[in-house]
Amino acid sequence: MTSKPDVTVVGGGLAGSEAALTLGEAGVKVRLIDCKPLKKSPAHVSEDYCELVCSNSLKSNDCLTAHGLLKRELRALGSKVLEEADKCAVPAGSALAVDRTLFSEAVTKRINACGNIERVCETVSSLGDGLTIIATGPLTLPPLDGILEKEFGSLHFYDAEAPIVSAESIDEANAYFAARYGKGNDTDYLNCPLSKEEYETFYAALISAERADDHALDKREIFEGCMPVEVMAGRGKDALRFGPMKPVGLTDPRNGKRAYAVLQLRKENAAGDMYNLVGFQTNLKFGEQKRVFGLIPALKNAEYLRYGVMHRNTFIDAPKSIDSCFRSLKRRDLFVAGQLSGVEGYVESIASGKAAALHILDMLRGRDPEPLPRDTVIGALAGYISTENGNFQPMNANYGLLPPVEERDKTERKRLMAARSDESVKKYIERHIWN
Repeated sequence: MTSKPDVTVVGGGLAGSEAALTLGEAGVKVRLIDCKPLKKSPAHVSEDYCELVCSNSLKSNDCLTAHGLLKRELRALGSKVLEEADKCAVPAGSALAVDRTLFSEAVTKRINACGNIERVCETVSSLGDGLTIIATGPLTLPPLDGILEKEFGSLHFYDAEAPIVSAESIDEANAYFAARYGKGNDTDYLNCPLSKEEYETFYAALISAERADDHALDKREIFEGCMPVEVMAGRGKDALRFGPMKPVGLTDPRNGKRAYAVLQLRKENAAGDMYNLVGFQTNLKFGEQKRVFGLIPALKNAEYLRYGVMHRNTFIDAPKSIDSCFRSLKRRDLFVAGQLSGVEGYVESIASGKAAALHILDMLRGRDPEPLPRDTVIGALAGYISTENGNFQPMNANYGLLPPVEERDKTERKRLMAARSDESVKKYIERHIWN
């Protein structure tokens, strides 16, 4: 593509890839700019688009959860990235988890195959002109990070990644396969049980373990959704047993009993030779991770393929700078999508990229962009980030964002809200012709 594109998308992550594919496959000429492989953030290792840097889980598919309903909305709207995620799924009970390498490769292949998408590798030093989506993510590199701060205001928080271990190094004599409450296949999760004595030994070591050297540690704003396990443990002796190590819903088939605490391991790839420590995001020093987590019997000889790390995430002051269409209040041809916009999570990022692209399609067809209704998860998230908030923080999808319905039973209430969302998305699609 040598002529000026119809739309420029900056950033090849989840949001940027969804936006570029939505536009490109609808016939729009797109220039997709990403700094890889020229440069990578501290958390990125792959040269492909749509790299998952934290967990390989896109959370639940069950529409009685907000993440499940969000996926249903995206599938109805024709999410391109979610289509590829479904093809690269690995067993994870009721959740959608993917082989992250195959997933990135599949999205990259689809982008490369789209003749309307021009791929450019460079670092961006301005916001450019014309219709533009900025989706550079929470680890935006200089000089663009400083430009965004001046344009939109900048905030930040810290989150962490969980370690990955080799499957063959797990002591399966001290582990068992089972899905919590029997949801999904019994081989979806490998469970590592601890007795009360083993848990107390592990807990004592964890709370006294050495953390990665960082002078700003005490000043950090840690995101609840990716809280380091050692920080959570500091809230109380049983915090982990009510969190990532809860034994509820798991019965050891070897003895018919429930352990005092359980660490779950989830397959990281389709081959099943790598496992992620579920909920064990950490900022411990690498040697301390091996020592402390090795006190869990099943991990006593674990080989670490990737240690957990913590990094700083940046997001804009969205309520003061963008509207519910993810569009800049100052410049009406400029959109911000992904975690940079203040939505938190993989699928939420995909949703923001999809929404921004659909709004641009409306503009290209001579219509004012229309935000999705607030009774959809996508619309509720867009409403949240664009509504004045004196203590604005990133937000995951959750039913609390949706308008309430009059129903006392919690499950039935969610069913009603899901049905309402289905109807709203259907009507929204009927009002718009994007292809």
